Amino acid sequence: METFLSQYRQFLPDPYYGALADLVRERQQFLDHPTGNFLRYKNIVSQIPDFVPSVKDVAAPAVKAGRAGDISQKDRQFLKARLLQLGPWRKGPFDLFGIHVDAEWRSDMKWDRVAPHLPDLTGLRIMDIGSSNGYYMFRMAARNPLFVLGLEPQSAFYYQYRVVQKFVGRENVFCLPAAHEHLPRLDACFDLVFCMGVLYHRKSPVDMLKDIHKTLKPSGHIVLENLVLEGRNNLCLFPKDRYAKMRNVYFIPDLLAMESWLIRAGFRDVRILDVTRTTPAEQRKTDWIQTESLTDFLDPNELDKTVEGYPGPVRAVFMARASK
Repeated sequence: METFLSQYRQFLPDPYYGALADLVRERQQFLDHPTGNFLRYKNIVSQIPDFVPSVKDVAAPAVKAGRAGDISQKDRQFLKARLLQLGPWRKGPFDLFGIHVDAEWRSDMKWDRVAPHLPDLTGLRIMDIGSSNGYYMFRMAARNPLFVLGLEPQSAFYYQYRVVQKFVGRENVFCLPAAHEHLPRLDACFDLVFCMGVLYHRKSPVDMLKDIHKTLKPSGHIVLENLVLEGRNNLCLFPKDRYAKMRNVYFIPDLLAMESWLIRAGFRDVRILDVTRTTPAEQRKTDWIQTESLTDFLDPNELDKTVEGYPGPVRAVFMARASK
């Protein structure tokens, strides 16, 4: 993490640099003496040798580092076993030394729906909230941003990122094992903020959108993915207990309500980039997750409903600008 601080000193003038440096150092101290799952996953990653990849490609649908022939079969088996121990792999796919990490989500499908609408990323400061193992960060890195800063508090996902970054080695990508609420004030710091699949986990979604708005430069962009209800009635679902077996789902707005939230938070030029019902073609159980997946969350007799009887998952991607 000190590498991040030294590398980006010139790109993050004060007060941004000083505020973020404190968080980086605090997180580094934690990782130096981790506990619980952070210690478990750190130990797994520490066992993985510094294999040298002959090829790196972050623009490919499966983010790639190395070929099968770069390492021995024994080393490849060892690497695959360690990668499996870092599961569940939610986002992907990745191709590491010929090992196809077939993650639960075909994140390349979502990227292909979003990427054509993105602005030119050259030289931009980007933040990815809830960045998971960095799949979208690496895909953005291929478009030459100044840097992409990810925030990922989950231990497994953070150390998945560490493994991929170990071999891909993108200097314009960095991830902090921290949640969005841990971020210090960085008003008007970022040109673009990605927030994919996070907002419905928040009890106060408009407050989170306002916080994101503060971090954006005037006319900076937000790319937001959220569970939605189809329709434009300015209504919102608040699950009684769980939604698709998830406990921490609060507000699921319809399309007009989501637009209203963004406008209330200070955004303008709100656009809907994509509305897609989630299907097993995009989210499914694989050998890399060891848990339930989409088909387990749906009513087997009515696949357009969750097991709780709510409308089945539909996800929409919005883009908006921060007010000037």
